[in-house]
Amino acid sequence: MATKAAYKRLTREYQNIQKNPPPYIVAHPSESNILEWHYIITGPPKTPYENGQYWGTLIFPPEYPFAPPAIRMHTPSGRFQPSARLCLSISDFHPKSFNPAWEVSTILIGLLSFMTSEEMTTGSVSASDSERRLYAARSRWWNSTGGGSYANVAPGVNATSKGINNIKAGDGGLKFRTEWPELDQENWKWMKENRIDVATGQVMPDPNATTTTNCSPETSALRRRPNGSGPRLGAVMEGGQVAREAGQSWIRRHKFWVGLAVVFGYAILARLFRDIQG
Repeated sequence: MATKAAYKRLTREYQNIQKNPPPYIVAHPSESNILEWHYIITGPPKTPYENGQYWGTLIFPPEYPFAPPAIRMHTPSGRFQPSARLCLSISDFHPKSFNPAWEVSTILIGLLSFMTSEEMTTGSVSASDSERRLYAARSRWWNSTGGGSYANVAPGVNATSKGINNIKAGDGGLKFRTEWPELDQENWKWMKENRIDVATGQVMPDPNATTTTNCSPETSALRRRPNGSGPRLGAVMEGGQVAREAGQSWIRRHKFWVGLAVVFGYAILARLFRDIQG
């Protein structure tokens, strides 16, 4: 339970963050526990996380602001291990370095800054930009379906809105839906409009489509399957085909000069042969 000082401080900070939310960040405390905060980071433009919807939690100690919160990001991002405690100077890994003057907005701005860097720490992971873009495209689907478990909750996992330390893919999206009902509705509308398969997060083919149509970058990314950061065999084959076609097209465009060069070369070789015999 929060101390009186922590309750007063967090109440004031919630009012401040509502009035002046940091760029790309929204946050609120849980209705049942003011020490449990939920945040959404929207991936900033010109980053691999662009338009991604990254949901996480801050769990404050009762003695806040004299001790820092535990920081987790539950949505897979290609930057952090889902639901893992993050070792940052603003987190509970380093209580001695925490400044009581720092507020919730300060903590979340610091988290966003670290996320868009390449610095490694406990709880962070390495991934290519293409993999991170794919995670960003799948983020809204993951949040609202519990990683595809909405229709069929994983065996042995009871769907519950309780528990915030390890939000996993088996809760059917219930915890996210409890904390972010309006965002959850928007996500389901987006999935319906873009024909996202609830079970897999991939775009389903349009049975009425007769031609290829343009789609959003998010749905374009969802048409791809994650294959790691290395080049694919298909890409190598396509590259070879392009090279062959380029060579063939050059010969066709310059066939007159190619033919003339062949005749000229044959004449020179024939003359040299006669001179040798003579």
